[in-house]
Amino acid sequence: MERAKTQIVLDADIIIHFSKAGKIQLLPEIFPEYDFVLLDIVKKELPTIFLPSLQTMIDRDKSVIEIMFGESDGEKKEYARLISSSGPSLGKGESACMVYCRYHHNVVGSSNLKDISSYCKEFGITYLTTIDFLFYAIRRGKMTEEEANDFITEVNTKGSNLPHVDLSTYVCDKL
Repeated sequence: MERAKTQIVLDADIIIHFSKAGKIQLLPEIFPEYDFVLLDIVKKELPTIFLPSLQTMIDRDKSVIEIMFGESDGEKKEYARLISSSGPSLGKGESACMVYCRYHHNVVGSSNLKDISSYCKEFGITYLTTIDFLFYAIRRGKMTEEEANDFITEVNTKGSNLPHVDLSTYVCDKL
């Protein structure tokens, strides 16, 4: 019996960054050994301007799967705890991604480090940021370093706040 691929569960910010740069179709090409998951909660958070390019990627690439979040009672309870005002009060998308990965042993794709890093560390969840995706795109020959730097500049000029890092010395040891 073939083992299911590990999944990278995408949060809205990763999708937005790659859409702003006109590179959404590149996401599955960077990690072909993984399936990509888009949770219904995350899709609802996306501004409608990004949905056509996202849908094109989903239709074109069979490694991108849309999933309804909250199959088990444990997931539902943990999600409610994370988004409640009495809990850590995290965003709905980030919370859904982290809970899904906790219960299904997958990888979170999110650049909201302030929101996700402590939870992921506590529960041993691997996460990748937009910069990590760019790092692997360079290492795997999907982008040059100059193209990755142009990506960061373009995304930032469109209202995001990605750090400018020296991708020639950047190290990502998460996968």
